[in-house]
Amino acid sequence: MAAGNFEKCHAVTAKWEGGWSNHPADPGGKTMYGITEAVYHAWLKSQGKAKRSVRYITKAEAKKIFRANYWDAVNAERLAPGVDLATYDAAVNSGPGRAKQWLMASIGGPDEQTVKNICKKRLSFVQGLSTWKTFGKGWLNRITDIEATGVKWALEAKGKSQVEVKRELTKEAQSAAKKSAAQAGGGVAAGGSSAVSPEMADQVAGSVLAGLIFVGAIIAAFLIFRAVVNKRREKAYREAAA
Repeated sequence: MAAGNFEKCHAVTAKWEGGWSNHPADPGGKTMYGITEAVYHAWLKSQGKAKRSVRYITKAEAKKIFRANYWDAVNAERLAPGVDLATYDAAVNSGPGRAKQWLMASIGGPDEQTVKNICKKRLSFVQGLSTWKTFGKGWLNRITDIEATGVKWALEAKGKSQVEVKRELTKEAQSAAKKSAAQAGGGVAAGGSSAVSPEMADQVAGSVLAGLIFVGAIIAAFLIFRAVVNKRREKAYREAAA
């Protein structure tokens, strides 16, 4: 594993963490650069420093915490390219314990498949959270982006040319598109009202589990949700291929 892979992985994760946040529905409470105030206070104490609002955390401090609390906690330095990103980002978002469980349950095949397995398990977990209705769209976008980027890195690490990598990513996008179309059609047949369009995907992603049961069948809601997921996967893989 390259010594600098933390920087590469963290650059991807950091763009999803953003800056200041204090959303009333977020159990983490006050957060800056993805670091909650509780985590920041614990780190300050370990450094022999006085408590202060997490709003004043520096990016350098945040990066030290990310490396110690999440990257090192899952031994990401020992993981293959792509798998390290999927595991690290899962640790940041859902905790090192769950990330390691998802990793151990996902290994056994090619690295790109391990990445996809981790992301699938991660998405299944977050969609069951009570905060899915509020944060689901962002989580879906994030996890599909991590999946596509991780798969790309895994393919590149095998020594595949850029042309070969682009071809593989495009195949993944096409496969996701076909699944989305089939699942959307199945959702309609089971009780849904229409197929999933790109415009509908944005609206549905944040509330499908809580708001689509009324269509008359749980299976319809599930199929429509899967159609949305694969629509997002298609988009993420096309962006990675580009």
